[in-house]
Amino acid sequence: MATVAITTGLLLMVAGCGGNDDDAKPKASSSAPASSPSKDDDTGGQSPTASADRVLATAKDGDITVTITSAERDQGGFVTVSGQVTNGGTGSWLGADWQSNETELASNGGSLSGASLVDEKGKKKYLVLRDTSGRCLCTKFSRLRPGDSAPWFAQFPAPPEGTGSVNFQVGSLPPTAVTLSEG
Repeated sequence: MATVAITTGLLLMVAGCGGNDDDAKPKASSSAPASSPSKDDDTGGQSPTASADRVLATAKDGDITVTITSAERDQGGFVTVSGQVTNGGTGSWLGADWQSNETELASNGGSLSGASLVDEKGKKKYLVLRDTSGRCLCTKFSRLRPGDSAPWFAQFPAPPEGTGSVNFQVGSLPPTAVTLSEG
């Protein structure tokens, strides 16, 4: 009985750290452009505007499908990767297994804080950037109900100029090759 109580408490705590209520977030089917990330945005912001028609890559792990629609170098020496995540299952999804194991990022809950870009040729791994408060410069997920989709983004340090392709990795999704574009 104590184990059930502890497990229930932990689940409620994780759900409480999931960010804003689903009803407060725009649905992916919305035709309104998403806003850019902001340092003051507690949820990490929405994905930058990207063409929904242009798909750079797709990765699937069980019921979760990630579509990458943009991997763009910014002038400030960053790469912003964005797209959409879709829950094709019958249960809710929080993205808790996508968070980083770093102590500083533990408060990010279900987020893309554990994502990385891997430059195989340059033999380097780039982790998600964070703001001065330790929050990732990435999407923080609320509960994604069955059949729902949500926009996402994650910002990384840019690989050297000659690097045109990297692998995007998060959680147990297979590494997904994406071509970088200039912003």
